[in-house]
Amino acid sequence: MNARAPRRGLALGILIGNQLLAGVGVASGIAVAALLAEELTGTAVLAGLSQTASVLGAGIAAIPLARLAVARGRHVALGTGYALAFVGAVLVIAAAVTEFVPLVFLGLAAFGSGAAAGLQARFAATEVARPGFEARAMSLVLWATTIGSVAGPNLSQFGDDLGRSLGLPPLVGPFLLSGAAFAISTLVVATLLRMPRPGDLEADHASAVGPVTDASPPATPAATPSPPAPADPGAGIQAPEASDPPGRPVGSWRALAIAARDPRALLALVAIVCSHTVMVAVMVMTPVHMHAHGLSLSLIGLVISVHILGMYAASPLVGWIVDRLGAIPVIAAGVVILFSATLIGMLAPADDLLLVPLALGLLGLGWSAGMIGGSALLTTSVGTDLRVPLQGASDAAMNFAAAIAAALSGVVLEAGGFPAVNLVGAVVLVPLVLVGARALATARRATA
Repeated sequence: MNARAPRRGLALGILIGNQLLAGVGVASGIAVAALLAEELTGTAVLAGLSQTASVLGAGIAAIPLARLAVARGRHVALGTGYALAFVGAVLVIAAAVTEFVPLVFLGLAAFGSGAAAGLQARFAATEVARPGFEARAMSLVLWATTIGSVAGPNLSQFGDDLGRSLGLPPLVGPFLLSGAAFAISTLVVATLLRMPRPGDLEADHASAVGPVTDASPPATPAATPSPPAPADPGAGIQAPEASDPPGRPVGSWRALAIAARDPRALLALVAIVCSHTVMVAVMVMTPVHMHAHGLSLSLIGLVISVHILGMYAASPLVGWIVDRLGAIPVIAAGVVILFSATLIGMLAPADDLLLVPLALGLLGLGWSAGMIGGSALLTTSVGTDLRVPLQGASDAAMNFAAAIAAALSGVVLEAGGFPAVNLVGAVVLVPLVLVGARALATARRATA
């Protein structure tokens, strides 16, 4: 076990550094994707589909990348995701040069594979973490996205100038930077990253008393003995059921069906999907709402920066709290924070430069709590053979829900204004509250 520790520490460092690089790749291209699509199509309606194409691409890629991780290893799956994003950047450049519009949306869909790989990297971090530090490792990988998300858009002007100097059309240059970032990410992952078996946690080997429970920190001699494993309502899930052929891998949708019957695993899934859906639905309409009320682009950019800081800057703290207190209390806190954000968003005037940034900052912080808490609970509430396919299914569901939210939130804004968008976001949290109450009730009955 100790002989593997240096390699696991190196793997975590590579994941963090590579996430930073891939974050630059995603953000620098996405920052100008809608503008480029509008330039090529001549209409803002089709330009709005650029974000949808990228999100759908991430959702479509999530399950195949999870299957590839099981079959060939995490480094192969991550490298493939980044390589597809590189191909997507090349296709976008080709579309701009040839003015062949369908190619730009195909390229943006492939570009979304980079985001899918970045999401998978957070689960990979738990597999190289010491027992009791899984959520912190995951949060560090997410935190690295902050730097990439901030640096990427700020490099867009440099990329555009570079592209113009090479004779490329306007707004294409940033995709040169994206392609270079993803090419480097692919090489780094393929040549340097080596991971343990996908879904295999160090805690699985270190624990001598059965499955890992939600809120179990590393044991110490003075610690109070943990409850027996059978009392854990999520501990009884095993990977293939008895009817499955021995050794046959579990598919993502099969894993989703099995996990949905367990209260803790279902809570983890709903926490990830609902938190992300609420965040996307409100966030994408905030700039439109503010711009319609006459606010400048600089003020809109400031509010979005506050939102991004809320999403990622506090993630190491959120991960630490998950490791100390458990995932379920953090998910509950995330629900309260998201409800608060939507309530403030319903009541705040568009030009209120205190309440609007506060609402968007809380929206990002609530997303962080739901995402990290849900992902940590998902990892520890199912058996080893279910983990990776279930992770792929959760990421796919999360991205598909976000794509639907992005598409419908404009309709809601048009019909009822920004308060209606926030009201719908609050309603999306209701299933999470109900599933959480059921999970807690099941845990109490099991303990009794």
